[in-house]
Amino acid sequence: MGPVLAGVLQLLALIGALALAYVPLGTYMARVYSSDRHLRVEKWIYRGIGANPDTQMRWPAYLRGVLAFSVAGVLFLYLLQRLQGVLPGSLGFSSVDPAQSFNTAVSFVTNTNWQSYYGEQTMGHVVQTAGLAVQNFVSAAVGMAVAVALVRGFARSRTGELGNFWADLVRGTLRVLVPIAAVAAVVLVACGAIQNFSGIHEVGQFMGGSQQWNGGAVASQEAIKELGTNGGGYFNANSAHPFENPTPLTNLLEIFLILVIPFSLTRTFGVLIGNVKQGYAILATMGVIWLGFTALMLWTEFAHRGPALQIAGGALEGKEVRFGVGGSSIFAVATTLTSTGAVDSFHSSFTGLGGGITMLGMMLGEIAPGGVGSGLYGILILAVIAVFIAGLMVGRTPEYLGKKIGAREMKLAAAYILVTPALVLVFTAASMALPTPPHSMLNPGAHGFSEVLYAFASAANNNGSAFAGLNANTDWFNTMTGLAMLFGRFLPMVFVLALAGSLAEQKPIPVTAGTLRTEKPLFTGLLVGAILIITGLTYFPALALGPLAEGLA
Repeated sequence: MGPVLAGVLQLLALIGALALAYVPLGTYMARVYSSDRHLRVEKWIYRGIGANPDTQMRWPAYLRGVLAFSVAGVLFLYLLQRLQGVLPGSLGFSSVDPAQSFNTAVSFVTNTNWQSYYGEQTMGHVVQTAGLAVQNFVSAAVGMAVAVALVRGFARSRTGELGNFWADLVRGTLRVLVPIAAVAAVVLVACGAIQNFSGIHEVGQFMGGSQQWNGGAVASQEAIKELGTNGGGYFNANSAHPFENPTPLTNLLEIFLILVIPFSLTRTFGVLIGNVKQGYAILATMGVIWLGFTALMLWTEFAHRGPALQIAGGALEGKEVRFGVGGSSIFAVATTLTSTGAVDSFHSSFTGLGGGITMLGMMLGEIAPGGVGSGLYGILILAVIAVFIAGLMVGRTPEYLGKKIGAREMKLAAAYILVTPALVLVFTAASMALPTPPHSMLNPGAHGFSEVLYAFASAANNNGSAFAGLNANTDWFNTMTGLAMLFGRFLPMVFVLALAGSLAEQKPIPVTAGTLRTEKPLFTGLLVGAILIITGLTYFPALALGPLAEGLA
């Protein structure tokens, strides 16, 4: 079997698995978030944190819950790293430096999981399991909660109530993420991923010296790392490491875990608003972009344009031979079109245009299908923009799902789409203009610029993957990427929840002959076009200086 055919068959198998999971998982999540029943363990948690899960919250109260929980998570994870040297199970590792502790704490709480350190040489068992793995669950649950709050804003009328953040957080964690992650972890162990609490031990001889490895609860963290679109690897090589991702089968499983909840949430959206066709329209938009990017990536990597790659006969530098070009390309698109950031290959070693595709995937806002929760609310904001554009074309007041899109709603939607590009471009420009940050670049010219641009696109979009080649473990990059992650996560949430509150207060508008049918293919095409045009106008000059210049050289 040729490598191209193998890649196509993997893609078809992945699409089939996602199709089988779509309806049952999406419908189940809709039941989870609309249920009035509380499990016994959930009642214990509510009692422990002093929350009343039956209290309805308006958007300011919901936002306060999100921010208070996230601030507590940052402080806890920061202290855990600073105290690592005196904790049991530290494997002899010292406490993490303040700047890196701040960066890592912010990274995992914001669902970014950007790592400027070697995992197996920096974090002991307690920090990995009690700190990083826990945040993998709850940061994903926060994103899902905010998405469900926005959906309720469309579904409800004449009220500003969006549900209860604490109930949404606990249910998303215990009823959705924990069961699926537990099953996935067992499968990963059965396929060869490790799961233990062993110490550091030497492994044979390598080029005249011994090699040291430490064990860990890797399979359980790997499962939620992908399922929650987190991305933080137990080892520095991330999902390219055989302890995390041993075989082509586990590679395909991990891609499935990355995509299954973001895609299925469109079904949840359709069920909760009482119109599954609207969910299919959003699914179609996500699917068109994802398939287009995947096909383009497979073409660029299998074509391996360039003299060096032509002589080598392929673009396998930086890729694991056990996954090949096909598996690596599909993984790269999945991880950058979501907020996962896990890698099974090094994106810096992709072809010039292939590296640009990974970067562009993040710059779209990670909405195809995007992160767990963040992908759904991101594409719904863009749907609001699209109906506004359609309204301008025909001279009609824009409306979406029975709600008017007025000046207030458009201001909130516009603020949402402007925040992340501003962070990416401003921080990149500052890094290139100041004398010290460019010294962190391994490569000169367009490729070096791409390393910096990719880093801030990854941080501000809460992706977490790295282009490789950039030394990000400096005070400048630890601090600036930390700030980009914080602002890139929580400022958009402010606008999303404010928009949800505004929509929930409206009374529904009856459908008329002039209403734009947003469940039709025409709207899907309009939405895809709006996404690509907005992204292109925003980022094209920066992309022209980096991956486009390199790819066309």
